[in-house]
Amino acid sequence: MSKIFLDKLFLKARSHYNWKKKEVKEKTLKDLYNLVKNCPTSANSEPMRILFLKSDKSKERLRPHLSDGNVDKTMTAPIVAIIAYDSKFYNHLPKLFPHNPGMKKVLSNPPAKAEITAFRNSTLQGGYFMIAARALGLDVGPMSGFNNSGVDKEFFSNGRFKSNFLCNLGYGDKSKLLNRLPRFKFSEVCKIL
Repeated sequence: MSKIFLDKLFLKARSHYNWKKKEVKEKTLKDLYNLVKNCPTSANSEPMRILFLKSDKSKERLRPHLSDGNVDKTMTAPIVAIIAYDSKFYNHLPKLFPHNPGMKKVLSNPPAKAEITAFRNSTLQGGYFMIAARALGLDVGPMSGFNNSGVDKEFFSNGRFKSNFLCNLGYGDKSKLLNRLPRFKFSEVCKIL
């Protein structure tokens, strides 16, 4: 893999909190999803659901649920993606995992197992989402500083979908980036047995 591509996805990629006033086109959002949908999840469960907030009106609905430090960076982002999960994702398994019809029962019982599976796999898909966004030339600003229950009540009133995290999308203003924060060394957090 080329160094340029590794830099774009990982080595020089940064979380952004300041945004250029440049529109993210609908086609880019569709291309983004079409990359992410092909990435692996448990039993091809694909529990992630994405709500893209583009209009000022939709972002204003989000504002009261943001922690104070996340208001400006979110309200100025061209797109705010609510990365959520379908708590009843297993109802789609007959379509998504047709060669094993029993998997619906396996992943839906007990309910705690379904919840963990949905949360874990939507988080995994959220990681793919950020890498795919960077591959398409977008910058990302993921956040967990918000009131999940407030967001769920505001945007997912039927209770089936649940917010996992927020991810601001757009074209970051690189002139306002802070220096990269420290990272662990391999020897500090990894072992080979």
